[in-house]
Amino acid sequence: MTTIAKAPEQATASTGVVHKVFLVRELGIALALLILIAVTAITEPRFLSAQSVKDLLLGSTILAVLAVGQAIVVITRNVDLSVGSVLGLSAFATGTLFVNTPGLPIPLAVLAGMALGAACGFVNGVLIAAARVPALVVTLGTLYVFRGIDYTWATGRQINAADMPTGFLHMGTNTILGVPVLTLYAVVVLAIAGYYLRSFRSGRELYAIGSEPAAARLSGIPVGRRVFAAFVVSGTLAGLAGVLYAARFGTLDANAGSGQELEVVAAVVVGGVAIFGGSGSVYGAALGAVLLTTIGSALPVLGVSPFWQRAAVGALILAAIGLDRALAARIAIRLRGRRARRG
Repeated sequence: MTTIAKAPEQATASTGVVHKVFLVRELGIALALLILIAVTAITEPRFLSAQSVKDLLLGSTILAVLAVGQAIVVITRNVDLSVGSVLGLSAFATGTLFVNTPGLPIPLAVLAGMALGAACGFVNGVLIAAARVPALVVTLGTLYVFRGIDYTWATGRQINAADMPTGFLHMGTNTILGVPVLTLYAVVVLAIAGYYLRSFRSGRELYAIGSEPAAARLSGIPVGRRVFAAFVVSGTLAGLAGVLYAARFGTLDANAGSGQELEVVAAVVVGGVAIFGGSGSVYGAALGAVLLTTIGSALPVLGVSPFWQRAAVGALILAAIGLDRALAARIAIRLRGRRARRG
């Protein structure tokens, strides 16, 4: 009984320590991003031209939306490898809607794409939370299933920009006060997700699940429902990313989003979300997405070969995982010290 009574207090102490440590981590990511931009701008001043900044923001927007959903899943000690396939399926579905239904209101198309993504997330969530099949296995399988559905549906067809409404395509090109409209979508998604995780009990419970699923169950947290909801959210945001992809590129086929899942996981890990669950934030994941996009744009300007670009990203991932383990060990030592002082 004593252990159970002390659990909320210990959880609060743990959360406070973790929050402080990972706040410093996110500031470090932001600092690394600023240094990379500064070095590249000194080498090539046009890197910070209005068009270059716009392209950089557009390039990171879709990855950031996917990273927010992935971060929510990874915080629960799971992973969603199907997001790239869900993006491609949603993008092609959006284009097909416009082809088959001329005059369809754009908000309805956006909602339809998100609903399709939510349905895919529902499938993942049921198999993982209800059937208790490991997320890595389930989402690896649905990655191929959803991509197969996309290929079967497309059957070699391609949807062109001329087939879609001008207003929808303008979403991918227009700006508001110099900020691309698509980026504003990502900012709204980030703000809502960050507020939810910080301010709602169900959001904070996701961290408890990721920290120790068995202890979360013993404390009365509905682990299955929370994990299920996390996968539905991830699928919904992947569906939204598919709609944004269609608006930005216009030309769509069954290959849209191929390989995107690996970039998303990389962005989340580099952004400070512990791959072992229980710590990190969606803000860090979004910063990781911007950092990876900037690396992809900056290194060619600096004369770095594509091979070393990939090596740099791989080194960042390994460094992030190593840092996660070091921080986890340091946090554990600090918490043990606190408990010892309290007797």
